[in-house]
Amino acid sequence: MTLTTLLIVAAALIGIGIYGTLSQQSFVMLMMGLELIVNGAMLAAVSFWALSAAGAPEGQLLTIVAMAVMAIEMAMGFALVVAVFRAKQADTTEALDGLKH
Repeated sequence: MTLTTLLIVAAALIGIGIYGTLSQQSFVMLMMGLELIVNGAMLAAVSFWALSAAGAPEGQLLTIVAMAVMAIEMAMGFALVVAVFRAKQADTTEALDGLKH
């Protein structure tokens, strides 16, 4: 694959993630959009690293560390969503009117 093709796919992932993040009101869909944004950024970074550094393993290691951080971040995010749902019975962002004040 060429760098152009990989960057187009990364841009598509970021674009879909931004649309999903800004257009959805469900917490789960919001977090899925954020995941797509981060995955697109990681794809772009790995593409640059693989095609410019002749496939040096440091870029792959950086991506594995980033994926581990993303998994931890998503687990914490879902724990917060569950806590908000238990406290306020809110499953959408519009139902949280107490955070506006």
